[in-house]
Amino acid sequence: MAKIIECVPNISTADADLVQEAAGVVRSTPGVTLLNTSSDSSHNRTVITFVGDPAGVEEAAVQLAKFAARCIDLTKHKGEHPRMGAIDVIPFIPIREVSMDECVALSKKTAERIWLEACVPVFLYEASASAPHRENLASIRKGQFEGMAQKVLEPQWEPDFGGRTIHPTAGVVAVGARAPLIAFNINLSTTDVGVADKIARVIRQSGGGLTCVKAMGVFLKEKNCAQVSINMTNYCLTPLYRVVEFVRFEAARYGVSIVGTEIVGLVPMRALIDSAEYYLGIENFDPETQVLEYRLN
Repeated sequence: MAKIIECVPNISTADADLVQEAAGVVRSTPGVTLLNTSSDSSHNRTVITFVGDPAGVEEAAVQLAKFAARCIDLTKHKGEHPRMGAIDVIPFIPIREVSMDECVALSKKTAERIWLEACVPVFLYEASASAPHRENLASIRKGQFEGMAQKVLEPQWEPDFGGRTIHPTAGVVAVGARAPLIAFNINLSTTDVGVADKIARVIRQSGGGLTCVKAMGVFLKEKNCAQVSINMTNYCLTPLYRVVEFVRFEAARYGVSIVGTEIVGLVPMRALIDSAEYYLGIENFDPETQVLEYRLN
């Protein structure tokens, strides 16, 4: 079987024309297939998902970084989602016949090329991190673009590639290897982002909540509601339905309900099956033998 790696860069724009151009950069790269683009105007951010062989995903990631550095100016960027770079993060995820170690090696090679070809300094994160305090993307991103020029002067926060500097309009980027992540958002029946913030603090792992859950509260202007924006770094340890029910439970304290949820980008089928099994109350259910798509693989 051929080696397949997934790459899910996040670029700091929701501008339709720029997103179309970015998608074109990926489509024009040999050896990769563009699977999805998902934009959010409140976040002013787009998640791009593509898969391919190691050489293809490397080239697409580098070309996308060069495009973002040319076309996205963070000095003019506003959005709900924290960001430190025009292309903010580039994760590599092993999918088929590829180990995590291979993705780590690929991430380091890609990071060096991004610095040399796009002049954007790079932090290595997650499995690729050069030190334990750099594993968590939120720790690297703290201070965002506006505070990054000062942050990289600190010895513990010098980028892995690029020295103690940032690109004047494109900032810095995090590149690394990680397991599949689900970007999962829950919309609330309130405009009070303070309620979403309180719920996020309770449910996220760093606040003593659910394992492998990161969360923050944001306001969605286009839907006129508060949202709990969530990254689930291991859906096997903490399934989607558990997050939904925990948020529902906490929201009730404030007289608030869930009005909808959304998944940004792609999601593993097993994550949805786990939630279907829970909500339907299916007894003695075996996805490996009872789900049609599994039997066809």
